[in-house]
Parts: sequence; structure tokens; C-alpha cells
Amino acid sequence: MSEPIACNLCGANESRLLFPETLSRDDRSGGLERYRCTSSGYGRHHAIVQCQRCGLVYASPRDGEDSIRQSYEAVVDELYIEERRGRVLTFERNFRPLQALAQGIPHPRLLDVGCYAGIFLEIAAQHGWDAWGVEPSVWAADEARRRGLRVFTGTLATAPFPRRAFDVVTLWDVIEHFTDPKAEMQRINRLLVPGGLVCIHTIDIGSLLPRLLGPRWPWLMEMHLYYFSRRTLARLLEVTGFQVVQQLPQGRYLLLDYLLTQLGAVSPTASQLLRHAARRLGIGQWPISINLGDLCTTFARKVAEV
Repeated sequence: MSEPIACNLCGANESRLLFPETLSRDDRSGGLERYRCTSSGYGRHHAIVQCQRCGLVYASPRDGEDSIRQSYEAVVDELYIEERRGRVLTFERNFRPLQALAQGIPHPRLLDVGCYAGIFLEIAAQHGWDAWGVEPSVWAADEARRRGLRVFTGTLATAPFPRRAFDVVTLWDVIEHFTDPKAEMQRINRLLVPGGLVCIHTIDIGSLLPRLLGPRWPWLMEMHLYYFSRRTLARLLEVTGFQVVQQLPQGRYLLLDYLLTQLGAVSPTASQLLRHAARRLGIGQWPISINLGDLCTTFARKVAEV
């Protein structure tokens, strides 16, 4: 059952509607596909509102926490594995500024929250980091362990990690999916050593592209519950014991075949024809670098206990 939500940042119940709900009955009964990392459900979303006190943008009303958690636990996403090369290229590039900030820490102990199949963990481990992950999807966590990675199946609330266990915590395209980002950041604070780093990569609703596209911005999706700007994310970090060090746009690599697959959300026929042509030409596995400025990575240090 959908429930109206108070602001997660300031607790206010004063919000204004930004974008009305676009979900159809078929969308609501569409199964777990809409919770996959590779979901093509662009433009289909709950009502999206903005807090009139602090400016946080979020989905409200929406499904309850238990329903959402159970969906993520059950999700299976084979397409993610097929697109592995693009993910590897993305994480190798996006790892560099994090590595620079962690200089001076010998063999940093890292926790990747929502690590999915563990590709970022592999990159970190290859650079000598002591890498661990936590992931609710049973399928994804099993895939990661099959590759020899240390991944706990569950959430931060159920993970057995002790206080101050990690030097670095990363969240790649995760915080927008949390039902309670503030509580999760408090948990992360407790897991980090004093001065430890948190790295958060997420969509940026305050950037130019969403302001230009409005309701046509493709990242407005059912599985996205929070839409942070750089300002509201910095504020969330501040109230949970962190100080922002750096914020920068970071795009991603997509394989051409995967990019054309996602086109199917707009035109299935065009998607099929173009994928077939790309494969015939032998260019389906070409990596395409995309940075439209609406994906931002924020680095912050723990400055206080919560």
C-alpha cells in the first residue's frame, strides 16, 4: 500500500507536487523488472514532491519499506552481467579520485553498500584494498561470491560488521533507492573510523539537464525514491556527521548494444533493428562514454560520531 512520506532530511510534512504519478496499472503489476539495475522503466514513477522547508525532492506516496526490501531481495538481473565490460570501465575511471583521497591509508578497508554483483569490489581489490560488500539481492550476492568476493547478503541494518570497521564506504547508484537515507548514513557513520571517507554516486536533480527536461528527465523512475541535489546531499551528510570534501560530475561507459537495448523503452522496433545492425557490423561491444552532468559523485569525511 502506498504511504505519504515526511521529508527525510528535515522531518517536515510540507511539500509541493513537482511531477504527478505516471504509473499505470500494468506498471504496478510489472514484477521485479522495475527494481533491476538495468531497468528500462524511464519516465514511470510515483508522484514526486519537494519539501517546502529544505528543498529535498522525493517520491510520495509510495510503497512501504517491507515491500520494497522484499522486491530487491528477489531481483535477478542477467543483463547486468552481459554489460559487465561497461561497468568495469566506469568503475576503473571513477575509482581514481577516491584512490587519491585515500592516499596514506595502507590497504584501506572498504565496504561497498549495495554492491550488486561486486564489480567495484573487484576493482578495489585489484588495487590492494581490503574490499567487502553488502547486497540485498540474493542472486547478485551469490554472483559476487561465485567470483570469490566477500559479500554479505542483506542490508546495513542486518550486516554483522562492528563499529569503526572500515576506512572507506562507497555507495554507487544506491542512496536514491533507500527508504530512509538519513538512517542509513547514520549507520555508515558508525561503521567508519574517525576521519573515514564516504563516497556517494547518485543522480543530481539540481544539475542543468533535469532543469531543462523537467518531467522528461529519464531518471524519474519508480525505483528512485530520493532525488538529491548537491546542496541537499551535502546537508544530509552534515547532519549525519560528515563534511563534504569534493563534489564532481562523473559519467559512465555503456556498451553500444546495452545502450540500444535501453532504447527499447522508447521504440522496441528501432531498438531491435539497431542492435541487429550493430552486431552485424561488429560494433555492439564498443564502449560509449556518456557524461551529461546529471550524475554526481560526492566525497565526504567523518568529522563527528552519531
